[in-house]
Amino acid sequence: MFDSLYIAWKHLCFHKVKTLILVAAISVTLFLPAGVDALVDECAQQLRQRAAQTPLLIGAKGSETELVLNSLYFESNPPADTSMKALERVQSSGYAEAIPLYVRFRAREKPVVGTTLDYFSFRELRVGAGRQFAMLGECVLGVDAADQLELRPGQSLLSQSENVFDLAGAYPLRMNVVGVLEPSGSPDDSAVFVDVKTAWIIAGLGHGHQDLGEDASSDSLLEKDGQRLTANASVPTYTEITSANVASFHFHGDPVDFPLTGVLAVPEDRRSRALLRGRFQGTDEASQIVEPSAVMEKLLATILRVRTIVLVGALLLSVATTLVVVLVFALSLRIRRQELETMRKIGATRFAVFLIVAWEILVVLGLSGGIAVSLTFLTRQLSGPAIRWFLL
Repeated sequence: MFDSLYIAWKHLCFHKVKTLILVAAISVTLFLPAGVDALVDECAQQLRQRAAQTPLLIGAKGSETELVLNSLYFESNPPADTSMKALERVQSSGYAEAIPLYVRFRAREKPVVGTTLDYFSFRELRVGAGRQFAMLGECVLGVDAADQLELRPGQSLLSQSENVFDLAGAYPLRMNVVGVLEPSGSPDDSAVFVDVKTAWIIAGLGHGHQDLGEDASSDSLLEKDGQRLTANASVPTYTEITSANVASFHFHGDPVDFPLTGVLAVPEDRRSRALLRGRFQGTDEASQIVEPSAVMEKLLATILRVRTIVLVGALLLSVATTLVVVLVFALSLRIRRQELETMRKIGATRFAVFLIVAWEILVVLGLSGGIAVSLTFLTRQLSGPAIRWFLL
């Protein structure tokens, strides 16, 4: 028996190219459905986990999926703006804690999340280096964002304009990096966090002006008549907020009308959750309230349907690969007919010849199965970081 295995192994080693091709084809065929299943399971688990940690979201009526993806993962196109009125409604109800979110801008392709310090308490995010933002124009980076942008506390980061062709729009804001968060294994690791008022300044709702009275020779001064100063059109709005000019920054309009992309509501209990949902259910209601976990389940239902299609495709591929492998072995036996006859003539029994061929098939299948199992194990071990990298 072991003699037959030895001869089969030597034959496979001699025809190493054919053996490697067969092992690779069968390994991929066996691994594909298991690998896809592992990746989809990990993706679904991470999406469910983030959604389950977020009780309720409030935003303008529109796509629930866009609201959830923008508020939880800082991805997708920004939803329609709601306003601070929605946040005040939640706070005045007494049913939940309200956390504002304004996720519309980016800085070097990283999402800029305008919020308050309550967000960090809710997500249990801690500063690993530096400190929290405490003044307009300051930002805190997620650990991945800091590494990828190569920024540390004491450096600065420039926001991107929504439309580079909008010459009349608000100038980009140079934000001072004051802290870097500890790793959390969530989309927060790749975000840039600022105070919501800083986000409004990026949007052009607030600005500061140069103090012409301190420099009478300024090129921006058109005329000076006693205490009356007349500036020319070159007075720029500030693009950087410092301790020297922060007092000059101000907002125009009623703050209650200022925009938010969402409001994260954290009710005290199930009763408060139900009562708060009831306050946003009117037919004339301009806002919507959603449960991220329910929205995510709808999205995952689509993903699982896609997985079924992929698995059916993998099954068809397996059938095709099996037929090709059978054909390869059949043609190999036809080509080796003289070789097998020679083995019979020198004393090998019919059973011994059968064992040699059977061992060849079993060794190829065994190697392929081992590689497929190893790849599946590695996929399950590495799918978490891979999915986080893809989502972030």
